[in-house]
Amino acid sequence: MAMPAARGLFHKAVVQSGSGLKMIRPDESGRLAAAVLSELGLSKSQVDKLQDLPTSRLVEAMIAAGKRVPTPPPPPPGAIAARAGWGPTVDGKNLPADPFDPTAPAISANIPMLIGTVLNEASPSMSDPKAELLTEEEMEAQLAKTYRNRAGRVLEAARKIYPEAKPVELSSLIARQRTNAIIQATRKIEQKAAPAYLYLFTWKTPVLDGRPRAFHCSEIPFVFYNTDVAAFATGGTAEARELAAKVSDAWINFARKGDPNHPGLPKWPVFEPHQGPVMVFDKTCVVKNDPDRELRELLTTS
Repeated sequence: MAMPAARGLFHKAVVQSGSGLKMIRPDESGRLAAAVLSELGLSKSQVDKLQDLPTSRLVEAMIAAGKRVPTPPPPPPGAIAARAGWGPTVDGKNLPADPFDPTAPAISANIPMLIGTVLNEASPSMSDPKAELLTEEEMEAQLAKTYRNRAGRVLEAARKIYPEAKPVELSSLIARQRTNAIIQATRKIEQKAAPAYLYLFTWKTPVLDGRPRAFHCSEIPFVFYNTDVAAFATGGTAEARELAAKVSDAWINFARKGDPNHPGLPKWPVFEPHQGPVMVFDKTCVVKNDPDRELRELLTTS
């Protein structure tokens, strides 16, 4: 999610909930659109009739179409995957090019960026308490299906970083999408025009017996002192409020000055690719230098 900040549109930019580097291909969008029209019994020449349909009917058709159209195969290791499903399409007109592939866009070169991710993204047990019972053997079998002969090395690298993590949590940590955020920050810095700052939100919510952990979008209530308003996600605890003060002041300072530093945090350096500094937001906020590099490299190479 990208948000303009402070005086003027896109004066500063914050990217949360995932860095979109490469958007949907026209042929992929075309297949989805054709499937939706087919579900509704419409032809291409009747596309205007979509405006007359109730929202509920459109949603039903979109869900059905999504099930009919196969997901594009994953790219080879090291290649950047294009976004799939519903979303912006690179059509050469409304969206002339991919936003951050193969390079950062020149149009926003002078705009500071704050870019980040959460630790777990999608916790398998968030909606399924039984997933907490996943055994080590079951997790290893899942990894073997995905990573084949690399599964052992992937697990070993993950264990080095997260030695106390349960099997269910390791499965979400290994699938984490931090790579795109680092690529985006790197390409931004390579322009040598404006700074980029990288964060990793690792605070784990106590709600639902802690099963969601640091889930997708879990940092958003912390940005503008909204942890009590969003108590369903944060627990509304004193600990959450204390962290919210640190996160909120960072976002406010960034909106004002293009620099998120403030006295409540350790010094937050501008991102640079070799050290890979990242502000880790948790009970104790610390700066770490690319803490999961070995794991990421295993996940993105053959």
